This record gives sequence, C-alpha cells and structure tokens, in this order.
Amino acid sequence: MSGHSHAKTIKHAKDLTDQKRGKIFSKIARMLTVAAKEKGGDPNTNYPLKIAMERAKEASMPTDNIDKAIKRGTGELAGEAQLEEVLYEGYGPGGIAIVIEGITDNKNRSLAEVKQVLNQNGGKMVGEGAVMWMFERKGIIEIELASQTVSKEDLEIKTIEAGAEDTRLDEEFLNVYTKVEDLEQTKKVLEEQGIKIESAGPGFVAKEMVDVQEREACEKLFDALDENDTVQGIYWNLK
Repeated sequence: MSGHSHAKTIKHAKDLTDQKRGKIFSKIARMLTVAAKEKGGDPNTNYPLKIAMERAKEASMPTDNIDKAIKRGTGELAGEAQLEEVLYEGYGPGGIAIVIEGITDNKNRSLAEVKQVLNQNGGKMVGEGAVMWMFERKGIIEIELASQTVSKEDLEIKTIEAGAEDTRLDEEFLNVYTKVEDLEQTKKVLEEQGIKIESAGPGFVAKEMVDVQEREACEKLFDALDENDTVQGIYWNLK
C-alpha cells in the first residue's frame, strides 16, 4: 500500500453516484477555500491553491463551484462559515500508526466524529505527538504506472534525476517523495518529460513501514475515515 490516500476517490469521481461526487466536491471546495484564505486567489503565486485547483479539475468539479470556493477564501463572499485545518493522530488495527489531516467549520464536532470512526473500526485516537515522530513532512507525487510510456526502471531513474529523494512502488503507482520545497520544481520537470502525474501535494510519509495481519481491517478503517466530511488526507505506516 502507498502509505496515503489523500486523493484515492478523486480519480473515480466521474463514475460515482451524485451523492459521492458531491462529497468529493465539498472536500475539494474546502481545500480551495483554505488555500485562498492563507495565500490569496492567484494560483500562480499560491502553490497550495494550484494543487487544489488541479484536484478539482481531475474530479471534473464545475467551474462555478471552484470560483465560489476561492471567493469564500479571499473574503469576496460574505457570511460564509469559517474553516480551520485540523490534524489528528491515532492507531489502527494491528497497532499501525495513522495521521489524519482535515478541514472543518466545527472543531469539536469533527474531533468527536473522527474519534468515533476510529473506535468503531479497531483504532483509537491519541494525543499530539504520540505517532507524529514516526512520520516526516514530504512532497508526495503519485504516478500511475499504466499511464506511462516508459518502464518502471526508467521512470524511477527520471524521478531521481528530477529531484526526488526516494520512491516506493506498489501495484498501480510509483510514489515519489521530495522535500516539500522541491515538490513544485520536481513535478514540473517530470511533466516536461511527458510523465503524467496522477496527484501531487505535501503530506506525511512514514519513516518505516510495518506489516500486520489485520490488513483488511485497516483498509476498512481507511475507507470509513475517507467517508467523513472533515477528512482530507490519511497517512499510515502499513506496508
């Protein structure tokens, strides 16, 4: 497994029910709003906003929805709920470590909801710093192997030459890790070489991966967390 799922449902948004698609649009809208609030509404000078807009495009999010979300962040739409970023730490089935990123308009409600999801699926929430030491903040680039015209070996070489610090290969993707400050440049170099990027953005990468017997239960937990409106990204140390 890749170790993260910040974009796991966006790729298939076109094939989902209206309800599922609406949930994805809502999550991306929150990303757009928070990014615009922090660094303005110009994607040329606001890289987090640029990433969020790319995800909106991948999910075929309507342009009106994108524009409104950005205007909420820049303050051009009055009376909108205030959004905040949240970060939770926990353990999952088999004792795997989990970091959960989210955006919410009600921190108390979101805390209770995420804690309940963990408790109902063999996990538990822990205090700040309890598992974070097992992770590093990195730039994460996902490259779908099936969409490339070069071999896996050549692809890995190209990513290292473009500035990647490390790569991890799973069944469908080559996951490329960079310093956060090098993410944009590495992505640009790869795209200039004709390499299709599935997703890119900052996230948390486990320093060491572990293997547990409760893999199916872990996947069930990840799916349940992904269904929660607050959750934007899930990171784990399960191989």
